[in-house]
Amino acid sequence: MGCCNIRCGLIAGAVFGVAVAILGGILIPVGNSIIQGTVEKEAVIEQGTTAYDNWVSTGAFVYRQLWLFDLKNPIEVLQYGARPVVVEKGPYTYKIRYLPKENITFNPNHTVSFLLPNGAIFEPSMSVGTEDDNVTSLNLAVAGAYSMVPQVFHHVLETLINKNKASLFQRRTVKELLWGYSDPILNATVGLFAPYNGTYDGYYNVYSGKDDISKVSTIDRWRGERSLHFWDDPYCDMINGTDASSFAPFIDKKKPLYFFSSDICRSVSASFEQSMDLKGIEVYRYTLLQSTLASPTVNPDNRCFCRNFKSTKNCTMAGVLDISSCQDGRPIYISLPHFLYGSPSLREDVLGLNPSEVHHNTFLDVEPTTGFTLRFAKRIQVNMMYGPSKVITVLKKVKDYTIFPLVWLNETAALDDETADMFKEELISRIQMLGILQKALLGTGLAIFVLCLISYCVIRRSNNQVKVA
Repeated sequence: MGCCNIRCGLIAGAVFGVAVAILGGILIPVGNSIIQGTVEKEAVIEQGTTAYDNWVSTGAFVYRQLWLFDLKNPIEVLQYGARPVVVEKGPYTYKIRYLPKENITFNPNHTVSFLLPNGAIFEPSMSVGTEDDNVTSLNLAVAGAYSMVPQVFHHVLETLINKNKASLFQRRTVKELLWGYSDPILNATVGLFAPYNGTYDGYYNVYSGKDDISKVSTIDRWRGERSLHFWDDPYCDMINGTDASSFAPFIDKKKPLYFFSSDICRSVSASFEQSMDLKGIEVYRYTLLQSTLASPTVNPDNRCFCRNFKSTKNCTMAGVLDISSCQDGRPIYISLPHFLYGSPSLREDVLGLNPSEVHHNTFLDVEPTTGFTLRFAKRIQVNMMYGPSKVITVLKKVKDYTIFPLVWLNETAALDDETADMFKEELISRIQMLGILQKALLGTGLAIFVLCLISYCVIRRSNNQVKVA
């Protein structure tokens, strides 16, 4: 009777173990469904969600560090046609993106419209000097007019240059070069980022994700249009992806992330590089591929981005993007800092540049479950082009078209410790706790089942041996 009770108890224990293991197994899809539902609900851009609070105004400070290129041999370049030698000077740091989105309007088609205000506040403690520091750089008016004024009128430009005692290069303060100064040649305010404070980027119209979470934050329209009008080509004029601040939840690292940047007037993609730990949170690092700014001979998709056959050596030059079509004709070229991934000729024409993937490449660190970008570094270099002239005196010694680096910026932000702790507590810890519970139930159930089964077999075997004896 006792043995029967023991065997019955072991059988019951085995059944209980199976039940516990099944419960743990059931919790896996159920738990995943709960997690998915919760994340998708909080990722929608509507009042009351986590995504909305972070979307209206970024919680992390966004800083723009700027390094200006200081020309060391202007006289040699002008008088003898020597190659420019530059030294970067910086960083000069500004806090930006501190203003919340404005004119937020929710539309019936599950999109939301807004304006993104621009603002920059100088941060002396994070800078190498003051905004009054002087830098020898390209004369923005002379270089701009060289390309914008037809060659048949270059004699008029030569007269204006002589009248105002201007040259190809000038010495200005950091503040003047960045944010603007009154130029006598153009009789207008000229600056690399002028005007900036008090201006807006947008209108943007993005999907809220209310009806389809896979479309959340994806740009529907920019400035009222579903495509750009800069490149005269349907492919290059496409507006793809988000603004890079967030993506649809449940990131698949096998697929690239697409985003649009108004700074460079085009959409780009980033590919998964590696998983990383950010304050205890796993993030996926995405970086720009070399093919993004490759020459059309290497990446034919870039053919429609080539606008100037002379300055790009018949579109064989890599590493620069002519954005004059979205800069009112000004000869602005965008690149990665120090012409990273650019053609060797770019660094041969201007000496003193040392590209580095670590310091000069753009990256996004995206939390894969929510799709939120928790850390990023947008690195861009602004350049201007000038070339030879038989009419304009200050350009007569110039041997070939030169893309001259003016400034490179590192726009960066990362979540702070407080936000990281909240993120881990509200999401990561719950997911981990659910996973631990699932594994604990599954493991405990299987252990009970195996232990009871082994014990049952041992007792039964011993019982049979007693009967035989």
